[in-house]
Amino acid sequence: MTRKHTLAADAATPINVVLVTLDNHVNGAITRAEKRLVCDLPAVNFKSFAATEWEADASALKHCKDAIASGDIIIVTMLFMEPHIKAISDALAARRDSCDAMVCCMSAPEIMQFTRMGRFTMDGEPSGPVALLKRLRGAPKDGKPGASGERQLAMLRRLPRILRFIPGTAQDVRAYFLTLQYWLAGSEDNLTRLVSFLIHRYAAGPREVLRKVAREEPPIEYPDVGVYHVDGRQRISDTVAPVDDAAETQGTVGLLLMRSYALAGNTRHYDAVIRAIEARGLRVIPAFASGLDARPAVKRFFMSEGESIVDAVISLTGFSLVGGPAYNDTDAAQEMLAQLNVPYLAVQALEFQSINQWRESPMGLMPVEATIMVAIPELDGATGPMVFSGRDREDPKRSFDMSPETERIDRLASRVSKLVALRRKQRSERKIAITLFNFPPNSGAMGTAAHLSVFESLYNSLKALSRAGYDVELPESVEALRDSLLKGNAELYGAEANVHATISVDDHVAREPYLEEIEKQWGPAPGKHWTDGRRLFVLGQSFGNVFVGVQPAMGYEGDPMRLLFEGGLAPTHVFSAYYRWLREDYAADAVLHFGTHGALEFMPGKQVGLSSKCWPDRLIADLPNFYLYAANNPSEGLIAKRRSAATLISYLTPPVTKADLHKEFQELRSMIDLWRGREPGATETHLQQLLEAISAQADRCELVHDPLEASALDADLWISKLRSQLDEIEQSLIPFGMHVIGGSLLASERAETIAAIAEAGGAHEIDPARLDGYLQSNDLGGLKGLLAEHQVPSDDIDELANRLLTASENLGTEHELPALISALDGHFISPVSGGDLIRNPESLPTGRNIHGFDPFRLPSAFAVIEGRRQAEQLTQRHFEDAGVMPTSIALVLWGTDNLKSEGIAIGQALALIGARPRFDSYGRLSGAELIDLEELGRPRVDVVVTLSGIFRDLLPMQTRLLAEAAYLAAEADEPLDLNPIRRNALAYQAANNCDLETAALRVFSNSEGAYGSNVNLLVDSGRWDDESQFADTYTNRKGFAYGRSGAVSQQTELLNDVLGNVDLAYQNLDSVELGITTVDHYFDTLGGISSAVQRAKGNTVPVYIADHTGGGDGKVRTLDEQVALETRTRLLNPKWYESMLDHGYEGVRQIEAHLTNTMGWSATAGGVAPWVYKQVSETFILDEDMRRRLAELNPVAASRVANRLIEAQERDYWGADEEQLEALRRAGEDLEDLLEGITGEVAA
Repeated sequence: MTRKHTLAADAATPINVVLVTLDNHVNGAITRAEKRLVCDLPAVNFKSFAATEWEADASALKHCKDAIASGDIIIVTMLFMEPHIKAISDALAARRDSCDAMVCCMSAPEIMQFTRMGRFTMDGEPSGPVALLKRLRGAPKDGKPGASGERQLAMLRRLPRILRFIPGTAQDVRAYFLTLQYWLAGSEDNLTRLVSFLIHRYAAGPREVLRKVAREEPPIEYPDVGVYHVDGRQRISDTVAPVDDAAETQGTVGLLLMRSYALAGNTRHYDAVIRAIEARGLRVIPAFASGLDARPAVKRFFMSEGESIVDAVISLTGFSLVGGPAYNDTDAAQEMLAQLNVPYLAVQALEFQSINQWRESPMGLMPVEATIMVAIPELDGATGPMVFSGRDREDPKRSFDMSPETERIDRLASRVSKLVALRRKQRSERKIAITLFNFPPNSGAMGTAAHLSVFESLYNSLKALSRAGYDVELPESVEALRDSLLKGNAELYGAEANVHATISVDDHVAREPYLEEIEKQWGPAPGKHWTDGRRLFVLGQSFGNVFVGVQPAMGYEGDPMRLLFEGGLAPTHVFSAYYRWLREDYAADAVLHFGTHGALEFMPGKQVGLSSKCWPDRLIADLPNFYLYAANNPSEGLIAKRRSAATLISYLTPPVTKADLHKEFQELRSMIDLWRGREPGATETHLQQLLEAISAQADRCELVHDPLEASALDADLWISKLRSQLDEIEQSLIPFGMHVIGGSLLASERAETIAAIAEAGGAHEIDPARLDGYLQSNDLGGLKGLLAEHQVPSDDIDELANRLLTASENLGTEHELPALISALDGHFISPVSGGDLIRNPESLPTGRNIHGFDPFRLPSAFAVIEGRRQAEQLTQRHFEDAGVMPTSIALVLWGTDNLKSEGIAIGQALALIGARPRFDSYGRLSGAELIDLEELGRPRVDVVVTLSGIFRDLLPMQTRLLAEAAYLAAEADEPLDLNPIRRNALAYQAANNCDLETAALRVFSNSEGAYGSNVNLLVDSGRWDDESQFADTYTNRKGFAYGRSGAVSQQTELLNDVLGNVDLAYQNLDSVELGITTVDHYFDTLGGISSAVQRAKGNTVPVYIADHTGGGDGKVRTLDEQVALETRTRLLNPKWYESMLDHGYEGVRQIEAHLTNTMGWSATAGGVAPWVYKQVSETFILDEDMRRRLAELNPVAASRVANRLIEAQERDYWGADEEQLEALRRAGEDLEDLLEGITGEVAA
């Protein structure tokens, strides 16, 4: 066809074409396209703008708006996120009717509505061709497209052909679909054709002459599913290069790429990854699929006849396997990856910041990057997040193209090479390094982990490895295993455990690559820990090809455990040497971290997206890392996944049981039963004697009760209150013993655990034996009848029955050891949401790779409603106690609790403030909005939120949400008596001459990269003189405020000021297996802030615990009520402590930990009655048989029990008389003698 002659003047007519999209991946292609366009259209001005740059660079957004304001053809794609939508919506609206055409596609509805192409618009109800398209795509489900990516693309190509001969608006609709085709196949050629096509069709006004110049050429079609070739002229094809039979490969790795990057020629980062992996002798299949659904590529190129032909898969896309920035289909992704059954790694190309910004950032990935690129792929089962590329702003020639981060790519290639080698190696030849933990050091805690009987579990694991074909020299028994590790040659070396190997100082100095950093912190090698001055010790024992080692302490010389909680430090000499020895000297094929949790993942470095300067990455390096992790702890598990490249293998928490009544409590209940069943004719004297006996017995039980009434007829009320206290003790759920990996639950243990699940699901006081009978016989009808009998609503019976049947089946089958063997074989470990197994039995079966809740959906709708109810429950309890409603509350939020509960505690904070979460059109969290005071129906509450470091790391969007809610309340023009947030912020602003943004900061945590308040460590060390030190420690550590933009600043003065307004301190208790005396984190955070409030106000405020560990509505208790309840149901309850002592060594450590944590509450917040210490001393230390029993099982922990009781007395926490104190001292000396190996007979 011969083109008509066009005057040069017409062709030179200026026209502005503006492209606004999510990122810069097509910028290079656009630059090249513009150079081609000017040959025919010399005055075309084609500019593109990336929304990912706007937050960091305000000028970039301004330039974009200016371009829109003068744009003639405006194309907008891939804008799904609320900040991006809000940023340019006004500019688009203002220009829409003045430009020649505005094409908005593949974006949120709020953007799509601005489309105007001739007579075709999208701002009304869909009709005609658009409605047809919606029907063809299928109905969406849960926000996910109803048709697959392949089907959508096929329809997209077909529709323009169908519409071609339909006149009128259909031609504009056809142009819209053609625009989509050009864009989705966005090569340099197609971008050139796209601009030319839109000018040809829509140039108007003085630009209309360009319609004759511009050409309409069809989109060039490329394979929807294909492979990318690094070399050769044909870089995109639909076939894999043939394998050279003569070439030896050590395995095959499948890479998933973004088709759009390959088409745009923006592939330097892909090329670098491919070449690095190939350099290690591996074959690489780089595949892509369009439509953000990678399954077609996986099926076509990574599988054959339903079986995998690759040894590992790495996704370089930055998205879910099925989905993109707007949605993800986790179920479909998990099903595909389970079929593939190889390790699946998802690594990150930076889109929202430059590679330069990432290198300098203490955070690493930005919140939106961490969510889209890490958290969402984790739901699929992805592991090993790592930054491998980004845009280098210091390279002006390629500032918009991806730049490979060479060092990270080398680490990635080495890591996947090791995974493939592990998978291909014979089991009998594999060398496995199992790492046990030792926290706190010198406390009898070596070889302990949360909820786990470590040595029994380790023994079962070694047996399983031996059965599976590993070379294992199995000890004779669990006791022999423990002794070989904890004793062995320890005395010979003066070490804490058996010394398996030594590293000379000269060798360490010569081989330690980070020696200068370590010596700057800990002095010259070898330091002071696990050394004789000439050598460093590797503690552990070899059992054939399995080495069991002890992870060194994190660095407590001179400052207990400071390394864990400080940024910018370094591990000790021996800590670094231990991991180097595993990698290089022992040459482990994989490491297995045994139980929750160790110190590696908490070493200094970025929060997520680590670099070569981050210690967890330096230490684990390329060693495949597997981690047995408690199923109830997704938050700390995610830290291990993200910071040490761990694949988690979940294990059960202990079975649960009712606490029941023991000793004096049973006698008291019998007396109360006598009273309640008294004969009508009983004499007044007899009844009075019974009442006096009840009162005396209640005193012996240390139960609070009203004074004895003068008349027996008036006694029913206080006796009823006593009976309620006994019922609360008896019905409390407690963990029973510890979990044993490879062990099996007793029938009674399984029955009580399932009964607890039923009661959490709505059943009232169900009989465990009856329930278990129906479950074991699979009698669904009988089961439903039982649930109805126990008041489960009829609408919930079917769902609960099925949950119980599934949970019972899962609890009756061993999953953890098979999963461990499978993981070491290089198979895919299926993901599962971690959480409280009682309320979330979907976390069963264990043996899976736990992840958190989708952060875009947190808090859930349920959490918002339940959070509001619980907030009202809290304020009502305070009103009952104090007679007034609180105006300010100090609230502690943990990552673990919020991930397990879908964000209920976040919902509480928002409800108290009088705000709610705001979600976008895709159902993703976008921010906060205030509830109007009239709707709220009460004054707002000034909530001071302190976050755990893990909450800060894992839930950055929720951190911003809370900060925004506080700011919105502070700026609201409302009466000050109804808005204490605004009142207090204005007062601080006036007193300190700052802006409202600063004065309204209410979300506090550690500085980036630091964790904890150090209050727990101060208590554990015993090296403190005055309780005020806890307030100083807490506010110095937690005095970093996080704003609504995510910015962090040290605001210790502000924190102290707002704490001075606080009326109460509060935290939730969400899991049966954890109590406030079980772990030290509770008094570290809630106790720490209570101490800080007391100092700021000059007086104490009540501390409340909301106990939601069982079924029903939960209960708000004061601190002293909660400590007393836990002491009675756990520490002093024979049912609990005997179940612990059944596990020997570890059980004694648990008793010591409960006592130390109890004293932590005395130190920080009070709330511990003197009788607690008195009865603990009588039960465990002054009872000679028990004392000897503890000492034989774990002499170090037993000695700490005695010493802790003496310390509590010296700090005047329990008022022991001189006789009690002397008895304690003698018992402590006896334990010290036993610890030193001196018997009483020898001493005599």
